[in-house]
Amino acid sequence: MKSWLQVVLFTCIFLIWHTEAEFFTSIGQMTDLIYAEKDLVRSLKEYIRAEENKLAQIKSWAEKMDVLTSKSTSDPEGYLAHPVNAYKLVKRLNTDWLELENLVLQDTTNGFIANLTIQRQFFPTEEDETGAAKALMRLQDTYKLDSETLSRGDLPGKCTKYRSALTVGDCFGMGKTAYNDGDYYHTVLWMEQALKQHDEGEDTTVSKVEILDYLSYAVFQFGDLHRAVELTRRLISLDSTHERAGSNLRYFEKLLEKEREEEEREKPVDKTVTTTEPVVQSGAYERPLDYLPERDIYEALCRGEGVKMTPRRQKRLFCRYHDGNRNPHLLIAPFKEEDEWDSPHIVRYYDVMSDEEIEKIKQLAKPRLARATVRDPKTGVLTVASYRVSKSSWLEEDDDPVVAKVNQRMQQITGLTVKTAELLQVANYGMGGQYEPHFDFSRKDEPDAFKRLGTGNRVATFLNYMSDVEAGGATVFPDFGAAIWPKKGTAVFWYNLFRSGEGDYRTRHAACPVLVGCKWVSNKWFHERGNEFLRPCGRTEVD
Repeated sequence: MKSWLQVVLFTCIFLIWHTEAEFFTSIGQMTDLIYAEKDLVRSLKEYIRAEENKLAQIKSWAEKMDVLTSKSTSDPEGYLAHPVNAYKLVKRLNTDWLELENLVLQDTTNGFIANLTIQRQFFPTEEDETGAAKALMRLQDTYKLDSETLSRGDLPGKCTKYRSALTVGDCFGMGKTAYNDGDYYHTVLWMEQALKQHDEGEDTTVSKVEILDYLSYAVFQFGDLHRAVELTRRLISLDSTHERAGSNLRYFEKLLEKEREEEEREKPVDKTVTTTEPVVQSGAYERPLDYLPERDIYEALCRGEGVKMTPRRQKRLFCRYHDGNRNPHLLIAPFKEEDEWDSPHIVRYYDVMSDEEIEKIKQLAKPRLARATVRDPKTGVLTVASYRVSKSSWLEEDDDPVVAKVNQRMQQITGLTVKTAELLQVANYGMGGQYEPHFDFSRKDEPDAFKRLGTGNRVATFLNYMSDVEAGGATVFPDFGAAIWPKKGTAVFWYNLFRSGEGDYRTRHAACPVLVGCKWVSNKWFHERGNEFLRPCGRTEVD
């Protein structure tokens, strides 16, 4: 009992802060689920050992009684002629079999069920499962991965050691998530993959009828009547009593007949055309357009395609030692500075944060991570959004000396003051973690975005990469075709505003979905106030 209470107490303390945690939005916090599951496995194995011990006792009793009853039934009267045997028979039936009954009825599940019940309160929710499924679909689209590649777990990077495959049930679950979201494009992709693996003989509890039911209706939504009919007929051949399939088939065939009649009316009357059965389409449907106008450019840059780094531009990029305009602190130990882009000018600094500093920052941030928000341009209210999948926290200098040290370093490098800058924001990206194209500065149609801060607009962005990312996770600028890849310990810097104070709309940028790995970043947004003389005003055209 004592050990069980310790397990429950430890579980509560360990997981209490995860309530409604939206696990899928942060890989850093999802690691705690690994340990929670490990604890459940340990508890389950204890239950199995208890059951095995109970069954061993029952088996031993059964074997003992089998020998005894074989002997007693061969000559009942002779056996009972011995008074000891007669006494023991009465005792067994009155006492021993009752003890066996109690043993059989003994419930050994208490410890495991109690642990499971406690931990279930902090399990991922339906929202997490949906978010995780959509994350895989996002990776599929962004990096042009077919369903079979994802299902096999064949991803780039060094993750082959942990490669895992999706089952028929997993693929079916992906398809259902898409279907329930009205996303018939991904419904088709994943139901087809589920059907393919089912046809290959994979053992599963999901029936072909269930898969075909979703798949046939999804292809119908794409207007592919011929294939909808073919799939529905296949479903009915497996289950002739399926009422919805029968009704759908009659409806599809009626529409198909109407379509043929219209085609016949449109044919020239003086030409004889032989009518043939239409060929069933392959099912390669186009991905629907969405709200993001630069979607194709953005995703191409995430894949490393479409980067507009011409030889002429390359010649204008240099590496140098940066002393912060002869900042006394950097004269002896300047930072290595590398041009990433010429206009707008984006630079990368090396060895900005040590491994020890990074780990400390992550340690401080992790307990405070909350779903990253965006500011509604109409209301000014912070809210979560599907186009930003990460968790973030804000660190103050009083939290730990390392925060003040990192802030001071960013001030020395940029020559801008941190006194009016925002707190250090730390972000950890989740499954397929991303932040779609956005501006860091406030545009003219949202003049009150930073009004409560009283420090003006965001003049510049300093972005620290606190981890390497095996695949994906680039910072891209769709307007001019730049892609900057994370390198642990480095930082990139750019100005969001021209010297005139006007916003530089070219700096619209995005954090690409993380395909493989865990991405940690921290950033500092510098504001206009306090930097009037550190970065004097000038012409709009000047970066």
